[in-house]
Amino acid sequence: LFKQGNDFFERVLSALDFLKCRLCAYGIGNDYIYVDEFLYKAPADIGDAARLASDRHTGIGGDGLVLIEHSDIADVKMRSFNRDGSEGRMAGNSIRSVGKYVYDRGILPKTTLTVETASGVHTLTLYTRDGAVTLCGVTMGRADFAAASLPALTDKVELVNAPIEVGGKTYTVPCLSVGNPHCVVFDDRIDALDLEVLGPQFEYAPLFPERINTEFVRVVNRNMLKMRVYERGNGETPACG
Repeated sequence: LFKQGNDFFERVLSALDFLKCRLCAYGIGNDYIYVDEFLYKAPADIGDAARLASDRHTGIGGDGLVLIEHSDIADVKMRSFNRDGSEGRMAGNSIRSVGKYVYDRGILPKTTLTVETASGVHTLTLYTRDGAVTLCGVTMGRADFAAASLPALTDKVELVNAPIEVGGKTYTVPCLSVGNPHCVVFDDRIDALDLEVLGPQFEYAPLFPERINTEFVRVVNRNMLKMRVYERGNGETPACG
């Protein structure tokens, strides 16, 4: 399957197979490759395997790869990897799919369960119909506005309505962490933005030494926002949890 020499997914496809899950049911559109480590042990070089497998031309194709593992502190453990092979701390869409997977497959047949992630333990509430999960809620925790939680190289305690320099331009933004770091840019014409250029400028801005996810948001009205997201390690994706 992969000519680059990493045979992990060739072995997975022959010995275990994989689950590729698209979150169509939620109208979101993200798709990830899931490997059940209760059945198959992933190698130490899983980051390289994730990068190869996520390629939509030469691999399986997806927004990233997720490992479902045993946990000593929760019901189950999730590790998520971006398309570039880097490991993320938390992924809201992925964790919901993990909940559906372990319930529907009978691994954890209960409607409240805990999932260990790199950002801590999160609780899922599953809603089922005819023996299958149809909706899943996640306790993401409180948003953390501390600059150190991103982290950001600044002497400010928080970056809220803060002017930052990116790509030679000044933006006034809030930045926060909900497990993963996010920078939110409000703009009235987000459809006209060239995220192939602008996204990497934010992701690799010196202010954010560990890179950052960036949401470009238009306030449509008091009840609706329109958003485009550029994820660190993934580029522009249909959504972000």
